[in-house]
Amino acid sequence: MKISVLRERRAGETRVAATPETVKKLVASGHSVTIESGAGTVAGFPDDSFSDAGATLAPDAAAAAKGADIVFKVRAPEAGEMDALPEGVALIALMDPTNLDAAPLNAKKVASLSMEFTPRITRAQSMDALSSQSNLSGYRSVIEGAQIYGRAMPMMMTAAGTIAPAKVFIMGVGVAGLQAIATARRLGAVVTATDVRPAAKEQVASLGAKFIAVEDEEFKAAETAGGYAKQMSPEYQAKQAELTASHITKQDIVITTALIPGRAAPVLVTEEMVKTMKPGSVIVDMAVSQGGNCPLSKPDEIVDVNGVKVAGFSNLPARLPADASSLFAKNLLAFLPLVTAEDGSLNLDTDDEIVTAMLLTRNGETVNERIQS
Repeated sequence: MKISVLRERRAGETRVAATPETVKKLVASGHSVTIESGAGTVAGFPDDSFSDAGATLAPDAAAAAKGADIVFKVRAPEAGEMDALPEGVALIALMDPTNLDAAPLNAKKVASLSMEFTPRITRAQSMDALSSQSNLSGYRSVIEGAQIYGRAMPMMMTAAGTIAPAKVFIMGVGVAGLQAIATARRLGAVVTATDVRPAAKEQVASLGAKFIAVEDEEFKAAETAGGYAKQMSPEYQAKQAELTASHITKQDIVITTALIPGRAAPVLVTEEMVKTMKPGSVIVDMAVSQGGNCPLSKPDEIVDVNGVKVAGFSNLPARLPADASSLFAKNLLAFLPLVTAEDGSLNLDTDDEIVTAMLLTRNGETVNERIQS
């Protein structure tokens, strides 16, 4: 089949949905690959690296997508990008499905598949783009927090005196949170972490951090079958907030990662809590794109609250474009065989549970019940 890779046009998006490594493997599998010129430049993949790998270069999105069976993108196309998509083409990207306006896709009968809806099952682990990108986000959140903090992270004993290690508090111990813990520990910080899922306690301890949570009966049942955190009761949230408030005043860097798919991010750090923190402290709100875990955070801004810096980064993987692109491209490469027929053509007529979970729109209709209104 013909696979087209388009340049990302969304502000701040530096990633690309293919790399020379994955292009080489796609071509070796019998597919043809067309890359829009400049698609990988910001991520460190110049046009000639793609052509050397066997791809054809096209001058613009329309030329790249012409005749395509499937289009790879990092993010869902915005209004101005829809014109480039051929009618009936298959599109796979991070579609932001819970906020998706499916009408433009259905108008062109686009068969869209969302990488966010990859099921959390063993067979799909190599395709799990949320995990691959969250891993990098967790790492980068600590690097950004350390840079804003502006002081040393590890303890340093010098002839001029001792520098105390930074205290880092990770709120939310999913994929991003675990990587944030590991990174902060590697940098020498004293790390504590919290989560509403009981399984997180052991994971936190295994990384050398201390677990902080209200461990009552509700806490013991606070995880969905898919491994996500459940929405907690107001009573539990109040108890956890009280514990958090007393702990957060002593912290130098707080990183919040809590997200619930399809819902606004829960508030974990209130304005009152921020005001109890020491001047020079930092909050990195990784959930800012869904409303934020701190109501003071603003997307892609650093807000100063009495000397406390509240940083909201809406696209942390884009701050590591080469690695983020590499992992995302490999996620796509792992998924492609599920929609490839024996003769190498595109085949969406399958009852494979991974494909059906990811398919959003097809033949002019919204087919995924999770986004049907």
